[in-house]
Amino acid sequence: MVSKLVLARGLFGSLKKSDPPPTNVYVEACPSRAILELIADKWTLLILPALRRGRMRNGDLMRLIGGVSQKMLTQTLRELEHNGLVNRIDHQEVPPRVEYELTELGRSLSDLMRKLDSWAEEHLEEVVQARAAFEAREKQSRGR
Repeated sequence: MVSKLVLARGLFGSLKKSDPPPTNVYVEACPSRAILELIADKWTLLILPALRRGRMRNGDLMRLIGGVSQKMLTQTLRELEHNGLVNRIDHQEVPPRVEYELTELGRSLSDLMRKLDSWAEEHLEEVVQARAAFEAREKQSRGR
């Protein structure tokens, strides 16, 4: 089996063991692929821009983001916290009060995600029309 370092050397020239591997999302072994996987998650795409409004409690996010289950919200928030995109603030109170907020890193990413949200909203009708046209072509080609 070829190690990731050997693969990286072959693709990017000579690397010292102390050098971090170069990043290139098109290379299968690139660690940035894991970040892309997190970013491309539909709940991440909704949670990060929602937190642009400021600190929010779990219940606030549940009400704002329709369709998200408690399990998925908790899982996604933990993953975002693990990757430095969200801070979890536990106020150590009874009853428990926990809030979430974006880190600076998360804020920079949420700006980009809001643009994706806007694009989806603005081009929804065009996508719906494209789907209908595709399905009509598929139906017609199956009927032959």
